[in-house]
Amino acid sequence: MAKECNSTTCTKSSCEGCDKKNNPQSMQEAMNVFSDVKHVIGIVSGKGGVGKSFVTASLANRMASKGFRVGILDADITGPSIPKMYGLKGAANADDNGIYPMETKNGIKVISINLLLPTEETPVIWRGPILANMVKQFWTDVIWGDIDYLFVDMPPGTGDVPLTAFQSLPLNGIVIVSSPQDLVKMIVKKAYNMAEMMKIPVLGIVENYSYVKCPDCGKEIKVFGESHIDEIAAELNVPVLGKMPIDVLYAQKSDAGEFDEIINPYIEAADAVLPKA
Repeated sequence: MAKECNSTTCTKSSCEGCDKKNNPQSMQEAMNVFSDVKHVIGIVSGKGGVGKSFVTASLANRMASKGFRVGILDADITGPSIPKMYGLKGAANADDNGIYPMETKNGIKVISINLLLPTEETPVIWRGPILANMVKQFWTDVIWGDIDYLFVDMPPGTGDVPLTAFQSLPLNGIVIVSSPQDLVKMIVKKAYNMAEMMKIPVLGIVENYSYVKCPDCGKEIKVFGESHIDEIAAELNVPVLGKMPIDVLYAQKSDAGEFDEIINPYIEAADAVLPKA
């Protein structure tokens, strides 16, 4: 972990590499002392309903299948879906040291508000500051252990909670998720510009709902219209990491809590842009 500055005892030599010296405006929270997370990747979208959790889980499954130690921090506090996708239920364990994430069948560690509530249908009726503080606690109070990649399923939009996640977590980069709709350029640019303002690299863009393949003839049907993601990515100078179809099997596996069985081939390009563990 980075050195922390003590203004009463620091000398010029001892302050070399100090976070506060190099970044006096840093609002990052300290990692739990029982955790060692190497890379933190945020999955973001300018609006809800584009499949952000699906992309988060797909990336996590890919890295887990390659033998990496993987975690998912479900920061979408008011719309958590990660536990349902993996069939995780019940309350996460905790002791004086912190909160222990649950583990999926394929070995991914998960923490979500749904693992701390009485039931998975219990609504989270909290104001912004409490929601934002919960995201911080998922970093400071959860015992992640040794993790190569921690994927953060971000809340949609650019409000209080996403801002807190951007500022509080040591994000190594973000992946933007979009869909092929008329407003996509504006929505993607909002997410991109927020990352730029927070000085966080954009690793690439994933387009979801790109098409549905006819089960009879195999023709690709563009349900939401023609894709413009390539031109948007070129304008922003970021790669397109995948164009994902609407796949009934993926939806069925999510509903059944069996998403651990899915290795999504449509985002294979993401392997090359993730930081090396």
